[in-house]
Amino acid sequence: MMAKKPPKPAPRKIFQERSKITALPLYFEGFLLVKRSEYQEYKHYWTELRGTTLFFYTDKKSTTYVDKLDIIDLTCLTDQNSTEKNCVKFTLVLPKEDVQLKTENTESGEEWRGFILTVTELSVPLHVSLLPGQVIRLHEVLEKEKKRRIETERTPSSSPEKGKQPFEDYEDVLNPMPACFYSVSRKEATEMLEKNPSMGNMILRPGSDSRNYSITIRQEIDLPRIKHYKVMSIGKNYTIELEKPVTLPNLFSVIDYFVKETRGNLRPFIYSADETLETKGFPVTSLK
Repeated sequence: MMAKKPPKPAPRKIFQERSKITALPLYFEGFLLVKRSEYQEYKHYWTELRGTTLFFYTDKKSTTYVDKLDIIDLTCLTDQNSTEKNCVKFTLVLPKEDVQLKTENTESGEEWRGFILTVTELSVPLHVSLLPGQVIRLHEVLEKEKKRRIETERTPSSSPEKGKQPFEDYEDVLNPMPACFYSVSRKEATEMLEKNPSMGNMILRPGSDSRNYSITIRQEIDLPRIKHYKVMSIGKNYTIELEKPVTLPNLFSVIDYFVKETRGNLRPFIYSADETLETKGFPVTSLK
């Protein structure tokens, strides 16, 4: 019997799932119009500022981000003139690209500018027009970000290797496995995806040799199709066996690669609770 479609996640559950996936503290959130170098036009995203990373979601209730932007190396934030009423436009100048952001009203524009500059410059900007309560929030976020960076630097495994981004190590410290990892077989993973399509369509599982890993996905093109990909553990890295193999620093990056390459069409499969999985007849040894 097909599993009943689960109810939509409550706001608190959405927050918990996003926190689990990103493993970074939430500082600010809201809608943003985003235009990256590869975009032809602005895209409307629900956006979260976590640590020094912007996570982009298709809507307010999505638990998995479709894109993200590390802004720790922000060179400057420049304002743009806008002919649209009550609209604020500015550009994030980064070493590898310029990203244009647009807000739907003046107040949210000032808030976004304030929070972005606070976490990247580690100081509260003086040239933003905010209310006293909003300025207090900036100071609170500043202290949290300073503390987060100190704690990250103190953790031995958090020293970024060449090519790694700081938040990736932070994820490894707090959450050793992605949220979509399940200790199930190839057949069980296939059944989980087929019976519960609303919960996601990508599972990370142990490989057949118990040393490496596999990704099982379910894609709906003309008809639903199940595919499996090997993820080889080589030294400290993980290599996805594709026509052109892709090597990444950790399993979080592996999941992120599939999400970004499919523009969010692949979503990590996440059950609401351990006991829910067990009641479906699938063994659970670790969901972390």
